[in-house]
Amino acid sequence: MEEETLSIYKASRTIKRRENSLYNALRSIYEDSIFVGEISQLWPDLPLIANLRCGLWYSPTFQSTCYFKSTDGHCNNWSFNTSRLNLHVAHLAGQKGGCIIVDSTRRGKRFPDSMSKTIPIWTCVLNCAIFNYLNKKHALGIDAGMDPDSVNWDCSLHLPLWVSQTEKAAIENQLEDWTKQLESCGADIPSLASSLRKPLRPLWISQKTVIWLNEVPDSDSWDFTPIILVSASSSNGVFQCKTTSEFSWNYIAGAGDDEESWARGLSPNLFWNNAYDIISSGPDLCNKNVADIVEKNRVYHAQRGHITPQVTVTPLKLLKYTDDFTDNEELPLHFGTEQFTEESTIFWLGSTNIAVGPTRLAENGFNVDCILNCSQELVSGCLKNHERYLHLPIVSSKFDRFSLLSNLASAVNFAKFNLIREKTLLVCCHNGEDISICVALAILTSLFDSGGSFDSGKSFSETCITKWEMRRRLVFICNFAINARPSRGNLKQVFNFLNGGRSSLVS
Repeated sequence: MEEETLSIYKASRTIKRRENSLYNALRSIYEDSIFVGEISQLWPDLPLIANLRCGLWYSPTFQSTCYFKSTDGHCNNWSFNTSRLNLHVAHLAGQKGGCIIVDSTRRGKRFPDSMSKTIPIWTCVLNCAIFNYLNKKHALGIDAGMDPDSVNWDCSLHLPLWVSQTEKAAIENQLEDWTKQLESCGADIPSLASSLRKPLRPLWISQKTVIWLNEVPDSDSWDFTPIILVSASSSNGVFQCKTTSEFSWNYIAGAGDDEESWARGLSPNLFWNNAYDIISSGPDLCNKNVADIVEKNRVYHAQRGHITPQVTVTPLKLLKYTDDFTDNEELPLHFGTEQFTEESTIFWLGSTNIAVGPTRLAENGFNVDCILNCSQELVSGCLKNHERYLHLPIVSSKFDRFSLLSNLASAVNFAKFNLIREKTLLVCCHNGEDISICVALAILTSLFDSGGSFDSGKSFSETCITKWEMRRRLVFICNFAINARPSRGNLKQVFNFLNGGRSSLVS
């Protein structure tokens, strides 16, 4: 009986591995991307934005990214997170008359909670904050560009029909508190008010949405700024086996989710650069082709001094079937419409003389006086003068809970030495999204006053830094570094440093 139970278990695992193969995932993404492309062509003037990280797989032509978490929209866990303001999305929508955000979700759901509730909450809170700002200016007789009453500024909460009225009422009860949080966290409400001529409002489109092509409205015809939420995957709860003239494959809804468990080192950018070869190779050769592509990319970067981990995959026990396969947390000075790539960019943090970005861009002759390199990678051809270059190989809190904390004093002292001399400083890490953001946060809090002026740490020595004050500084950084996604573990280390690291700083 025990052997029989074990056999059933093995059989179920075998079936699951066959369904969730690498080819099935990539082919599902490829098919869903066709739908995303069709929707984007209905409003070609609206920028296409990927909700990280899952959404980034579903098109090769994103203009930007955003980061709305589904957990902020879970029932009874609703949240408006000031660490993920995504203000660049509102500015971009204001400039272009709207935007299209792409994400996907697993089988059985039409939309992820990030689209059902997180983004609707976000649009409503921003609308309320802008309305309050315009009313205050209007009451003082100051011309803010428009009268909120004259444009019928909509501050109501717009949720999809499948969200119950009870849940909607519970969310509405918290909107006022969330609006106050936004207004007090240091977010640039005046710039939002100047960018948006009409209030934000979400619209939902999935593969089940019926659209009459001869009646598609122009985005300018609406009395609101549309945030079009596109759920890329089919929500059909029935297992789908699809067949072409050459191959058969199993459709996976939300295949782009949890890429660490299936992508084998492949990134969205690598996939789209080689999509035709991967898809046309079929299930039997897919794993080998992807392994070759990932390894060639690793060698390419290694030859240029980049440290890229070699992907190793534990081989599975041979099965009878030959085709078997086995936590985070954004406003630049200019919002362009150039295509988004994983190469990202370097962001200047206002007039602080500090920039943040990925290490690989520091090698391209970026015009900066000194570099603080916080990644494992070495900057080839970097400045050898120790006063102008410092390498601190900091790792994520997932691998070392104290790596960042133990290096922050050195980082702040290096920054202080150069900023006093009015030098420009680039703080870089592997992706420019997490560790470099946290290091810049520690520098700004330690060496700048609450008004953003450099004071060599005078105000820091006289102030007790609260979590709310640190959050305000983080919002300032995210106003410029739109791809900032600092992890909770690294932010905790920064907070511990700011409340216990004064003695280690050079006076």
